[in-house]
Amino acid sequence: MPNQRKWFPYVYLAPALIMLLLFVYYPIICNLYYSLFDWSSFTPTMQFKGLGNFIDLFHDPIFYTALKNNIWYAVISLIFQVGGGLILAAILEDKLVRRFSPFFRTVFFIPVIISITVIALLFDFFYNPEIGLLNKLLDLIGLHGWTTGWLGNGHTAIFAVIAVSQWQSIGYIAMLFIIAIQKIPNEIYEAAEIDGASKIKQFFHVTVPGVKEMAFVTTIVTLTQAFTVFNEPNILTDGGPGYSSQVLATYLYHSAFENDSMGYASAIATVILAITLIISVIQLRLFRSGKEV
Repeated sequence: MPNQRKWFPYVYLAPALIMLLLFVYYPIICNLYYSLFDWSSFTPTMQFKGLGNFIDLFHDPIFYTALKNNIWYAVISLIFQVGGGLILAAILEDKLVRRFSPFFRTVFFIPVIISITVIALLFDFFYNPEIGLLNKLLDLIGLHGWTTGWLGNGHTAIFAVIAVSQWQSIGYIAMLFIIAIQKIPNEIYEAAEIDGASKIKQFFHVTVPGVKEMAFVTTIVTLTQAFTVFNEPNILTDGGPGYSSQVLATYLYHSAFENDSMGYASAIATVILAITLIISVIQLRLFRSGKEV
């Protein structure tokens, strides 16, 4: 009987482990295998290419454009989603604003639950060079020289797409930080206030250290989304004009389903996997999550 009980935990874990193996690790291994071949969906044979797809990829200027855009995505998202979300959460949890906090939480969270298709249509109108609200606003405040076709301009397209993601996601990150702030004992804030600490000092010396674990989570989520983003650039610009707003995920899609270069697309997917794994390891080392600092 004791020997049987020893196996009980593994019996309960087995379904989850099987699902994990079938739908996570097996596809990863298959993708790594396919990235070593030159093949398409319309040919029955696969020609072994070794690291050829990766060599071609690292000599591809479009790949570096897509990677640069993903890096812009990551940097801007860290500033506005993680940094801005933390500031927004701290404001909403301030005792002067707390009575109105449920209303503002709802307002900021609504974009998270709106369909990306609806959001794309909304911002397509917002960025319209002729009747768009953004250009109208710039005209109104005397900045006519700044007006442009935001999604049709190669210099502004990727930043216009990135702005959509910030608007949609900041409410979600703020909600996570609100949960973390609510777990900080009020006595710490009261003691800091008695010691004469201003709101800004309380934010940096009480709130920020108190949400360290949540900052780790939100940073991982934000960076992972930044390097796997697909919907916004695909719907708003389809990677254009030219390749100026291409990101790794859209380039993968175009390589696989428009150019029918499945092995090349598998190589891009492998690079995305490697980048996200490296980011996760770095974050674990920097934040030392779950350990005393």
